[in-house]
Amino acid sequence: MATTISTKITIKTRPERIWEILTDLDRYSKWNPFIRSIQGILNPGQHIKVHILPPDSKGMHFRPKITAVVPNQLLSWLGTLWLGGLFDGAHRFELTDNRDGSTTFVHSETFKGILVPFLKGQLKQTEKGFELMNQALKERAESSET
Repeated sequence: MATTISTKITIKTRPERIWEILTDLDRYSKWNPFIRSIQGILNPGQHIKVHILPPDSKGMHFRPKITAVVPNQLLSWLGTLWLGGLFDGAHRFELTDNRDGSTTFVHSETFKGILVPFLKGQLKQTEKGFELMNQALKERAESSET
């Protein structure tokens, strides 16, 4: 069983500016209402520490593995709950240059595993968190703030 959450937003700036924000891990707590922190090195195969805070939910800490890093285009990781196959989440940040000075940012996660049907209610809060993060990213990227 798989379920995908996918959100997108157009941001009036170049992908390089958005990438700079997404990869500046030390500043997540200053602007990101959903992903409160990321610690580690963004290299494929490396594990990172992530703290998320979905709206109206308890925070959650996990240690996903980076699966792809393509500067100015893609950052993805795979997280698992306890054991692989129970509840796995493939998280993606995708940036597409619209060639008009703007970028389409797609923020998605595909959840797989036997627990997915039982946790679908929580995924609504996760989707709201994605949307809040997208808006905060847009505001930060379109401002002169670093």
